Amino acid sequence: MSKQSDRHVVPNPSGGWDVRAPGASRASAHTDTQAQARDRARQIAGNAGGGEVRIHRRDGRIRDSDTVAPGNDPNPPRDKR
Repeated sequence: MSKQSDRHVVPNPSGGWDVRAPGASRASAHTDTQAQARDRARQIAGNAGGGEVRIHRRDGRIRDSDTVAPGNDPNPPRDKR
Protein backbone atom coordinates (compact mmCIF):
# COMPACT_ATOMS: atom_id res chain seq x y z
CA MET A 1 0.00 0.00 0.00
CA SER A 2 1.52 3.33 -1.01
CA LYS A 3 1.04 6.61 0.77
CA GLN A 4 1.21 10.16 -0.54
CA SER A 5 4.52 10.66 1.27
CA ASP A 6 6.22 7.69 -0.46
CA ARG A 7 8.74 8.60 -3.17
CA HIS A 8 10.59 6.78 -5.94
CA VAL A 9 14.00 7.81 -7.29
CA VAL A 10 13.91 6.98 -11.00
CA PRO A 11 16.14 7.74 -14.00
CA ASN A 12 14.96 10.51 -16.31
CA PRO A 13 15.07 9.56 -20.01
CA SER A 14 16.68 12.94 -20.81
CA GLY A 15 19.39 12.47 -18.19
CA GLY A 16 19.63 12.89 -14.46
CA TRP A 17 17.26 11.48 -11.85
CA ASP A 18 13.67 12.28 -10.84
CA VAL A 19 11.88 12.02 -7.52
CA ARG A 20 8.30 10.89 -8.11
CA ALA A 21 5.28 10.05 -6.02
CA PRO A 22 3.69 6.69 -6.89
CA GLY A 23 1.40 7.12 -9.91
CA ALA A 24 2.40 10.76 -10.50
CA SER A 25 2.81 12.05 -14.03
CA ARG A 26 5.21 14.83 -13.00
CA ALA A 27 8.37 14.67 -10.91
CA SER A 28 8.52 16.22 -7.44
CA ALA A 29 12.19 17.05 -8.10
CA HIS A 30 14.91 16.57 -10.73
CA THR A 31 18.63 16.27 -9.95
CA ASP A 32 21.86 15.50 -11.77
CA THR A 33 22.86 12.54 -9.59
CA GLN A 34 21.11 9.61 -7.97
CA ALA A 35 22.60 10.55 -4.57
CA GLN A 36 21.11 14.05 -4.78
CA ALA A 37 17.73 12.60 -5.77
CA ARG A 38 17.85 10.12 -2.86
CA ASP A 39 18.58 12.91 -0.39
CA ARG A 40 15.78 15.08 -1.81
CA ALA A 41 13.32 12.15 -1.70
CA ARG A 42 14.19 11.54 1.97
CA GLN A 43 13.64 15.24 2.69
CA ILE A 44 10.25 15.28 0.93
CA ALA A 45 9.10 12.09 2.69
CA GLY A 46 10.24 13.45 6.06
CA ASN A 47 8.41 16.76 5.53
CA ALA A 48 5.25 14.80 4.70
CA GLY A 49 5.36 12.83 7.96
CA GLY A 50 7.53 9.88 6.96
CA GLY A 51 7.25 7.19 4.34
CA GLU A 52 9.15 4.88 2.03
CA VAL A 53 11.86 5.95 -0.41
CA ARG A 54 12.58 3.44 -3.18
CA ILE A 55 15.70 3.87 -5.29
CA HIS A 56 15.59 2.36 -8.78
CA ARG A 57 18.43 1.25 -11.06
CA ARG A 58 18.82 2.63 -14.58
CA ASP A 59 16.90 -0.42 -15.87
CA GLY A 60 13.94 0.42 -13.60
CA ARG A 61 14.35 -2.38 -11.04
CA ILE A 62 14.32 -1.39 -7.36
CA ARG A 63 17.88 -1.29 -6.03
CA ASP A 64 17.20 -0.20 -2.43
CA SER A 65 14.48 1.15 -0.18
CA ASP A 66 14.55 3.15 3.00
CA THR A 67 11.95 4.05 5.61
CA VAL A 68 11.96 7.70 6.64
CA ALA A 69 10.75 8.21 10.23
CA PRO A 70 8.12 8.21 11.54
CA GLY A 71 7.09 5.77 8.81
CA ASN A 72 6.18 2.15 9.46
CA ASP A 73 9.34 0.12 8.75
CA PRO A 74 8.28 -3.28 7.33
CA ASN A 75 11.66 -4.76 8.39
CA PRO A 76 12.69 -3.07 11.64
CA PRO A 77 16.05 -3.98 13.22
CA ARG A 78 15.98 -6.76 15.78
CA ASP A 79 16.12 -5.88 19.44
CA LYS A 80 19.50 -7.18 20.73
CA ARG A 81 18.52 -7.94 24.31
